[in-house]
Amino acid sequence: SVKVVIDAYNGNTDFYVIDSKDPLIKTYMNIFPDLFHRFEEMPSSLKKHIRYPEDLFRIQVDVYGIYHMTDPTVFYNKEDKWVVPNEVYGQSNKVRMIPYYIITKLPEEKDLEFILMIPLTPKNKDNMIAWMAAKCDEDYGELIIYKFPKDKLIFGPMQIEARIDQDDKISQQLTLWSQRGSDVIRGNLLVIPLGNTLLYVEPLYIKAEKATMPELKRVIVFYKSRVIMERDLKHAFSKLFSIDIEEVAEEMPRGIKNENKTIIELIDIALEHYNNAESNIKDGNWSGFGEELRNLKMVLLDMKNITTK
Repeated sequence: SVKVVIDAYNGNTDFYVIDSKDPLIKTYMNIFPDLFHRFEEMPSSLKKHIRYPEDLFRIQVDVYGIYHMTDPTVFYNKEDKWVVPNEVYGQSNKVRMIPYYIITKLPEEKDLEFILMIPLTPKNKDNMIAWMAAKCDEDYGELIIYKFPKDKLIFGPMQIEARIDQDDKISQQLTLWSQRGSDVIRGNLLVIPLGNTLLYVEPLYIKAEKATMPELKRVIVFYKSRVIMERDLKHAFSKLFSIDIEEVAEEMPRGIKNENKTIIELIDIALEHYNNAESNIKDGNWSGFGEELRNLKMVLLDMKNITTK
């Protein structure tokens, strides 16, 4: 209901009311009338960085997983309960997925939006039944649920993890790294909506015996029943779309619009944004990381538009 902003230079604290209808906040505003500000008074430079809180989103997802059932009998028996699925994380550990932020174009929307999302599966089943999102830009705080037809099989995270494990080339490579004494660390699986399809991306990290930090070694991409593992996103997309990586043109200058670009050129631009995002993470520049992630998403959408023409 309230976003608190602390000035890192002088320690000044400002309270901006997001939900003015919250009865508890109304009470506090009556007690401390000079403490709170209307959300409209927040500077636009700060509004760009607002994110929907993950902890609140987790609670809302768990509640909706039960209360989406409207039939009393089904509700009482919890016959159609939805849950947050597991994923393989770290060294083959099964853990509950956590919500993640992405920039995407929601179905039936025209513009890209920054959202917090999570996939959902039926209880005790691995297929995906829906995904839930919280908006972080316009209509901040609006929750949206996208349901899949029950008669259509949509792969859930653990089914994708199984497809990865069953791939002979990937399995052989993972075994080879393990035999050399390195720890193979599987990163968070991202389920990314792209129009009416889904793109799954999972990074692989290697940590040598004497190394203190793991190194990004491979990126796995699953799209339309194809599993691709390459050393980075550029090569993964190149293989996914059957493009000769050797034909990639020399790097495009920063700032040029993506109109009239070939998919080969777009792969190169996507790699640039990906590398910049990694550098920003190492430097602790989260604002820069978000900007590069936003740019990467726009390039991926341009690639999708080319491949679906």
